[in-house]
Amino acid sequence: MKIAISIGDPNGIGLEIALKAHEKISEFCHPVYFAGIDLFEQAAEKLDLKLPKNLVFVSPAPACTIHPGITTAEAGAYSFASFKKAVDAVKTKECDAVVTLPINKESWMKAGINYKGHTDALRDFFKKEAIMMLGCEKMYVALFTEHIPLKEVPQKIKKETLVKFLTDFQKETGAKKIGVLGLNPHAGDNGVLGNEEQIITEAIKEANQTIIQHPTSNIQHPTFIGPLVPDIAFSPKMRESFKYYVAMYHDQGLAPLKALYFDESINVSLNLPIVRTSVDHGTAFDIAYQKNRPVNLKSYIEAVKAAIEIKQKRDSR
Repeated sequence: MKIAISIGDPNGIGLEIALKAHEKISEFCHPVYFAGIDLFEQAAEKLDLKLPKNLVFVSPAPACTIHPGITTAEAGAYSFASFKKAVDAVKTKECDAVVTLPINKESWMKAGINYKGHTDALRDFFKKEAIMMLGCEKMYVALFTEHIPLKEVPQKIKKETLVKFLTDFQKETGAKKIGVLGLNPHAGDNGVLGNEEQIITEAIKEANQTIIQHPTSNIQHPTFIGPLVPDIAFSPKMRESFKYYVAMYHDQGLAPLKALYFDESINVSLNLPIVRTSVDHGTAFDIAYQKNRPVNLKSYIEAVKAAIEIKQKRDSR
């Protein structure tokens, strides 16, 4: 299976991960790197690494100079071009799935790219409401809102939007039990600490009815449970009951996920016509291109494996 690798920000840790994990992922797929050989040569020289002989390159843009750990418009433009060409290769079936290494949002902004991240861009590319789900086999968290200021989250909680999000998420995952978090402390305490939970409750009820009443559904019990009190939703006892969660905002879901499963978690884009997975970490500018330093490859390797597995499941339907 051919996996398109979007190389991420050249000034970050992506190229090092790609170089050091190449031999391992080549055991179970054919990686195609959307970066020029010149960029890999620069990275290999800075890291004192040998360039593997069997790398397959697709140059996405003019040459880029690596400036370790620095946000630049040049790096932002290159990482976006790498991502866009990798996605296009999957759309045209030249590759089977895309795996993305981390980008820097500030670098994208400096380059004049108006997307806040990969998922935001994918929504526009495909005109579909992509769902960001992060996690591992032990626990997955979907984010109802993603990269927006916290003060804007309450106004985004609308019944119709949440119902569609929940039903799409269930359809994509096939999960039969999903915990839905409240927004406020204590899930609002019956309106004492906020009333958004009333909207969430109504959306849960309608989403459950929609799934149960669907002509092809074999689910006869409520799928969505909540609104759950956020500060106990990820406790050991609760995690015995739930593998899948829906969080109302970014840090509500990802702070506990990363505290529990940082090394092995990945990012999966659901509700799209292509398969896209990613590492669940950033560019690590603070340690990029430091020689003779161990680097954790687990999230990247798991992301590649997940892309293959999801693609195989889709093809077998």
